[in-house]
Amino acid sequence: MAQMSRYEVPDQLRDFAESSLDQARKAFGSFIGAARRASDTVQGSTDRARTDAQALYARSLDHAEQTIRAALDHAQKLAAAKSLPEATALQAEYARERFAALQAQAQEVSSLAQSAFQHGAGRARAALQQGADMTRTALEQGQEATREATAAAHGAAEEASH
Repeated sequence: MAQMSRYEVPDQLRDFAESSLDQARKAFGSFIGAARRASDTVQGSTDRARTDAQALYARSLDHAEQTIRAALDHAQKLAAAKSLPEATALQAEYARERFAALQAQAQEVSSLAQSAFQHGAGRARAALQQGADMTRTALEQGQEATREATAAAHGAAEEASH
């Protein structure tokens, strides 16, 4: 090898530095890409959760409206009752109808809530797993780039000392 001046950087060291920077950029790009994909997945999950919550709220309002309309209709029937036995029969009928309606409404709301929870939990689990997998891959790439850079630096340092 030709004699180099003391302050000249060997070609191998410059090549190593460029290669190391390229590998670091690739590892960083993989990590940022994984983070962005995980963020997009989380955004999709929150959008679904918002949609599920809106559906649950809308059904709850429908149920409240049905209950109030039934109460107003019942009050009108009671006002038109001509005797106490008739009013008592109307009241018993109303209680049976409302109990059945409330059971059906509670079952529907429970089903909607359970479905929303299961969707949310499933999406959250998938998003977390995907993010962890992508982060692990990016980390492994960064570690490999570091190992290669270290080996190349040692090789360049040895060659430069000879």
